[in-house]
Amino acid sequence: MPTLSVTAKEAVSQSADALVIGVGTNKAGAVLAGAPALPAPVRTALTQAVKAVGATGAKGTLHRIPPVAGVSAKSVVLVGLGAPAQIDHETLRRAAGAATRELAGLAKVVFGLPTTTGEDVTAVAEGALFGAYAYNRYRTGDSVRTPVGTIVVSAPAAANTAARAGIRRAKVLADAVHGTRDLINAAPIDLFPAQFADDAQRVVKDLPVTVTVLDEKKLLKGGYGGLIGVGQGSSRPPRLVKLEYKPAGAATHVALVGKGITFDSGGISIKPAASMDDMKSDMSGAAAVLHAVAAIAELRLPVHVTGWLALAENMPSGTAQRPSDVITIRGGRTVEVLNTDAEGRLVLADAIVAAGETNPDVIVDIATLTGAQIVALGSRTSAIMSNDDDLRNLVHTVSGEAGEAFWPMPLPPELRPSMDSRVADIANIGERFGGMLVAGLFLKEFVPSTDDGAQTPWAHLDIAGPSYNTGSAYGYTPTGGTGHGVRTMVALCESLATTPLR
Repeated sequence: MPTLSVTAKEAVSQSADALVIGVGTNKAGAVLAGAPALPAPVRTALTQAVKAVGATGAKGTLHRIPPVAGVSAKSVVLVGLGAPAQIDHETLRRAAGAATRELAGLAKVVFGLPTTTGEDVTAVAEGALFGAYAYNRYRTGDSVRTPVGTIVVSAPAAANTAARAGIRRAKVLADAVHGTRDLINAAPIDLFPAQFADDAQRVVKDLPVTVTVLDEKKLLKGGYGGLIGVGQGSSRPPRLVKLEYKPAGAATHVALVGKGITFDSGGISIKPAASMDDMKSDMSGAAAVLHAVAAIAELRLPVHVTGWLALAENMPSGTAQRPSDVITIRGGRTVEVLNTDAEGRLVLADAIVAAGETNPDVIVDIATLTGAQIVALGSRTSAIMSNDDDLRNLVHTVSGEAGEAFWPMPLPPELRPSMDSRVADIANIGERFGGMLVAGLFLKEFVPSTDDGAQTPWAHLDIAGPSYNTGSAYGYTPTGGTGHGVRTMVALCESLATTPLR
């Protein structure tokens, strides 16, 4: 990951390979963002350059030009910010990320984007680091990609204590997002349940996090029928990993549960061949939970967090579970498996029950659960479903502040009867229309109840679309694994550490 720092020095005076300047747009056309902070001769020269290259200031646009008089950098990058009155933290993140992504290979980049607060500096730093990502595990020779080496955020008006604290937080979050992306991008031949469990131990080995791994023998003995059933078709057996961060004095316990299907063929109900290669990303939820827990521990947040990674490989074979098999989930409830490609909810059910046995105050699960999520919300917005209005609203609020797009969705009770089974307590599929909501209702059945009979507050995050970008890179988002969900879970735990849900 690049080195990152913040300075009070003027951006134009610093030597670098590139200086990034913001360009906004208004009724009169493109305008320099934060122009009053620039020396008059530089402001005039850059304004002329903006017109000469036809920069519009629209979000997502970039123009790289030679340096103008008064600028010490070897080149200037004009990045679009949109309407000046609408420049928020996510606009700064995406602009900074687009710049570092496009400037890959340069040794040093200085950012002169408009920053007046420590939070602005943090947003620029986060975006720049998120965009400075390359996955080179399988590349050799000239195909190896090198991200920007050094990032400097120039903030003459905001290089204060808050900004420096934000820089530290940005580094931790970027490390977590990059680590999540690395896991998602790994080939399934290299990332299977046992290897994922080993990777989890490696990620947190220097942090105050304890790790417990249940192998297939312990899962069978413990009655984890979902994990055993989904994983029995593979030669590489399932795992359940528990991560626990428990600082002294923590008043709130949050359980984070992640779906970790290291490859999803669909099992006997096999998927179409088209795009099956993307199914290496079906462990995105577990990867996000792992690195969210690591970030929370690294930041020393005063909240008790347990992370649960439900890991299995869903393969067709002579030992695979069959449509119409009945399995018993941890805790005793039976499920008729009508479709082996609706497997994520089965492993999550086991993990949610196990998480509930530790009596958390809040349970949040995150999963690439349904194609219906993409149909409903597209490839860039995830879904929030919950049994608790306050929790759903809180997740929605903190996700927006973190820069991740989530949208509240209902859990209509009238869809629940569609999962009634002829032979078991519940079937693993139901009504086709509203399939994302049906999956949420299935998981809700396994959320534990508190002593007063009410369910533990729980939220289900379906990240099927945003977790893996199959299109072109944009902003700070690369092609492939995105790390979506990490920032939201960290922000949620930050909020609950200081203001419990109840």
